[in-house]
Amino acid sequence: MENTKDLAFDTFCKLLLHTFISQTEHTSRAERKRRDSFGMFDGYDSCSEDTSSSSSSEESEEEVAPLPSSLPIIKNNGQVYTYPDGKSGMATCEMCGMVGVRDAFYSKTKRFCSVSCSRSYSSNSKKASILARLQVAGKPPTKKAKVLQKQPLVAKLAAYAQYQATLQNQAKTKAAVPVEGFSWGNYINSNSFTAAPVTCFKHAPMGTCWGDISEGVRVEVPNTDCSLPTKVFWIAGIVKLAGYNALLRYEGFENDSSLDFWCNVCGSDIHPVGWCATSGKPLVPPRTIQHKYTNWKAFLVKRLTGAKTLPPDFSQKVSESMQYPFKTSMRVEVVDKTHLCRTRVAVVESVIGGRLRLVYEESEDKTDDFWCHMYSPLIHHIGWSRSIGHRFKRSDITKKQDGHFDAPSHLFMKVKEVDAAGEWFKEGMKLEAIDPLNLSAICVATIRKVLADGYLMIGIDGSEAADGSDWFCYHATSPSIFPVGFCEINMIELTPPRGYAKLPFKWFDYLRETDSIAAPVKLFNKEVPNHGFHVGMKLEAVDLMEPRLVCVATVTRIIHRLLRIHFDGWEDEYDQWVDCESPDLYPVGWCQLTGYQLQPPAPQSSRDSQSSSSKQKKKAKSQQYKGHKKMTSLQLKEELLDGEEYSFLQGASDQESNGSASYYIKQEP
Repeated sequence: MENTKDLAFDTFCKLLLHTFISQTEHTSRAERKRRDSFGMFDGYDSCSEDTSSSSSSEESEEEVAPLPSSLPIIKNNGQVYTYPDGKSGMATCEMCGMVGVRDAFYSKTKRFCSVSCSRSYSSNSKKASILARLQVAGKPPTKKAKVLQKQPLVAKLAAYAQYQATLQNQAKTKAAVPVEGFSWGNYINSNSFTAAPVTCFKHAPMGTCWGDISEGVRVEVPNTDCSLPTKVFWIAGIVKLAGYNALLRYEGFENDSSLDFWCNVCGSDIHPVGWCATSGKPLVPPRTIQHKYTNWKAFLVKRLTGAKTLPPDFSQKVSESMQYPFKTSMRVEVVDKTHLCRTRVAVVESVIGGRLRLVYEESEDKTDDFWCHMYSPLIHHIGWSRSIGHRFKRSDITKKQDGHFDAPSHLFMKVKEVDAAGEWFKEGMKLEAIDPLNLSAICVATIRKVLADGYLMIGIDGSEAADGSDWFCYHATSPSIFPVGFCEINMIELTPPRGYAKLPFKWFDYLRETDSIAAPVKLFNKEVPNHGFHVGMKLEAVDLMEPRLVCVATVTRIIHRLLRIHFDGWEDEYDQWVDCESPDLYPVGWCQLTGYQLQPPAPQSSRDSQSSSSKQKKKAKSQQYKGHKKMTSLQLKEELLDGEEYSFLQGASDQESNGSASYYIKQEP
């Protein structure tokens, strides 16, 4: 089933007629006056000018102020009405106070707008209904209520005028307050940026069921270019997509972008075409273009025939995709952020958009926490460490606290099964790995311990603690570890061991000097998914050096499945290497959708100071290796060890094709 819905001609006719027209034939066509000043009522004849309102029979015409002629359709109690042009043909509901076309009112006397109001009135006095109307309008009952009993229409008009004035005052007050914060729409428009599509993020809401939502899709959205006191809607088309956010343009504006606006497609105010008809909501053309067409119904039928809209169950899918299995008070095992070599027990404190705030169990004031996504490879079920032989810090708490319970094992991401029976990783083997303490660097590394189920403990050469407290755990299928020569082949700067003096670094010299062997290439994960990312795309990304922060970011390099993420406003040395399927990457608009706080691009003052301790450490570590020359393929071949043959399968650097590719050094027997 397609995720967007093709709209047939007859379907549109039914939807638009149902939405636009609520008509009763109490008088002949010849006795009626055509009224299509808003284009909605082509063929709809309003009541004649000599028809009076039953609710105003006790009043003279001089006491009735005309309503603005620019007011389009409104809706009340399931019926659709229109304000008249201000002279005659109007009626006021004596129960709820709604003003509308007299012929659309209920009963012969036209005193009520609906059956429900008629029945409600029978159980309430006229005085009570007027007082209720005044309270709804925001005006407390006064001594004038007795006078207003005799003039219900004047009372309604006065209350309506006061309500309009209140709305205008509120609008002015709101406009006077400067809007602070970051706007993706302004950021993208002013710089002509593109954003990574939602389909690139399988772990994000709607990531697997986004379908073919694209430019040109039509939706029903609130009409903000309207002076009505009630919420009305109009049809808009998607002009540009940026993640979850869409630049919308109201139908009828053609090439006029003056009222274009950004909106989150998954928000509660966006609906498929036809939603207003089925929900009894009014469609009203924007005030700016009301004069452009005399027959809006025909215009929409013509424009929308054959167009696409959101699937009818779109909002349900959004809601379902934002249901997360992890709940507060669940216990998990998570990496100890102070000692990467071990795990600790932590408790889920909160869940936002699938991201978990975990509080270590021994933290009494709940300030010792750690943020990660529920699909992160850093969290596991209780008992995982013991099952694979990983180091684990026992909790000082001897028993579970009240209300805490172990998270079921099926909630955690499953790693790919591996066959360690044959040729496998061994302690002492060399490889290249992303440094978890400096994610901008890929470093020379060594396998320090082989655990069960394909897990490996790895250390960064030249910077390891004597007790191995800074070893870290990667699975054999992890996209964060690479065979010897990966960086050289793909023109990435390899960070040599700290203190290594023989520069430029050459793998074959180093292997010989350390009496080591390289881990076999065939043991590494060479799968490259069709990820869809391209250089320059914008997204929201976690700063993994400070994982509670989600920042405005850009893809600056693509090496097969490896992405170089740059944080907008910060220097390149703070970039991070991240896998294309990392759960720490999100579409533009994810923070707005989930309620997570987005960190905007750093202002110039922050860029100049860069006072964060974590970033200072990373800067120092990065600068330590600046100036090292890269080794070319020719140089590497010239250093072949005697008796060993290596062949190179060249892979393009910054490759944007998403197909699988052999891009590692292949070791021949």
